[in-house]
Amino acid sequence: MEARLKSGLWVRAVIRRCDSLARAAVVLRKGDPDSGGILVVLRGEAGSVVLAQARDAEGRPAWVRGTGEAPADQARVDAYLARQVKRDPDVWVIEIDAPDLVPPFEARII
Repeated sequence: MEARLKSGLWVRAVIRRCDSLARAAVVLRKGDPDSGGILVVLRGEAGSVVLAQARDAEGRPAWVRGTGEAPADQARVDAYLARQVKRDPDVWVIEIDAPDLVPPFEARII
């Protein structure tokens, strides 16, 4: 069994990382502080991408682009987030200013 970082602590660490990189970051929705899932909205010039936590085929932590490969408009992002919150009321939602749509944290995207 692998050690897992509590969701609330991970979110605070990412917010601090964004602060140190002079990137705007905000928690849009607080979830379960211990084990809530996390959605990250990367806001760029061409639109937004929502990253959702996942596991790869070997069970390692990874991220998937919930809104697809191409940047999405605000309506599509909002609809995706609403569906995810309805499905999992314990989910966290973080929004990060990312002009290049690259997350400011280590992320293996599958």
